[in-house]
Amino acid sequence: MTEQALELLEVSDKMLELVNLSNFSSDMEMIHNSPACLEAFLNHHHLDGLEMMFCAPWDRHVHRREWIQGVHLRFWPNWLDFWRGDRKALLREFPNEAAIAAYYGGQTREAWLAIYRENIRLAVQSGAKYLVYHVSHARLSELYNWKFNASDREVIEATIEVVNELASEIPENVTLLFENLWWPGLTLTDSKQVPFLLEGVRHANVGIMLDTGHLMNTNSRLRTQEEGVAYILHILSQLGDNKRYVKGIHLHHSLSGEYIDNTRNEEASSDLTIEQIMSHVMKIDQHLPFSTSEARRIVDYVQPEYLVHEFLNTSLNGWVNNLLCQQQALKSGID
Repeated sequence: MTEQALELLEVSDKMLELVNLSNFSSDMEMIHNSPACLEAFLNHHHLDGLEMMFCAPWDRHVHRREWIQGVHLRFWPNWLDFWRGDRKALLREFPNEAAIAAYYGGQTREAWLAIYRENIRLAVQSGAKYLVYHVSHARLSELYNWKFNASDREVIEATIEVVNELASEIPENVTLLFENLWWPGLTLTDSKQVPFLLEGVRHANVGIMLDTGHLMNTNSRLRTQEEGVAYILHILSQLGDNKRYVKGIHLHHSLSGEYIDNTRNEEASSDLTIEQIMSHVMKIDQHLPFSTSEARRIVDYVQPEYLVHEFLNTSLNGWVNNLLCQQQALKSGID
């Protein structure tokens, strides 16, 4: 083995290799509601644990504390109008006040923040070393036509306000990682976004969770995984010294450019179901495993503390196949 390969393995030894999982009913069924099944999965694939998302109360028996390395906090794609108190805008997106209250957990900022606070407290109780927070906003209609009302800066400024309301709940030794998306907010396509966000929040232990598929979704011209890797490395290089804040990677790929270009001028129907909306979003955000050895270049360039194989899983067999595909791609990048 070459000296370079040995150095890469040393980097990998310091990195925690994780998978994403929630306690939503479908994910619970996927692991047969069994801690033994989950433990066997983690051990067989030489994984260091989980990045959890808590959609329900934590069952310590199934998702053991020693497996939970990070927690992905809850996310509302459309929240800026609620935060600003813009009822007219909200009533264009929701049928009535009751629907608004149901979506945000109440009529007030404090009611919504209370949900976040409880989510953070649960994450801290679970022993998470880091939390992930989405920095993005888009109205329902904008998910289709891409005619966004808010700018990246406006979404980031409001995110800073929200996070500063929540910061006292986050212990100093827990890292708060902000995740990029392709909607307005932290897209990473502007190198000034990172310092503006990180310097604005009160929690000192902060960083970026790079989502590779989300970053690929910002460029509809990409057609191959190799083009995606080159684009990601280009964007990261534009961050300059701020690249050091990228402490984690959600690793997967998304090549939905043709779908984006073919649908981005459509207007959203007023009677869309949540299933139709989610289907549209997942056709953009594919969460597919990398199969090219070029993906290893991203990991080597970032040298993250946390590498999360993040997929949209519907079965245990599918999860295994996705993970094996991506792990083999990373391994072949060293050989």
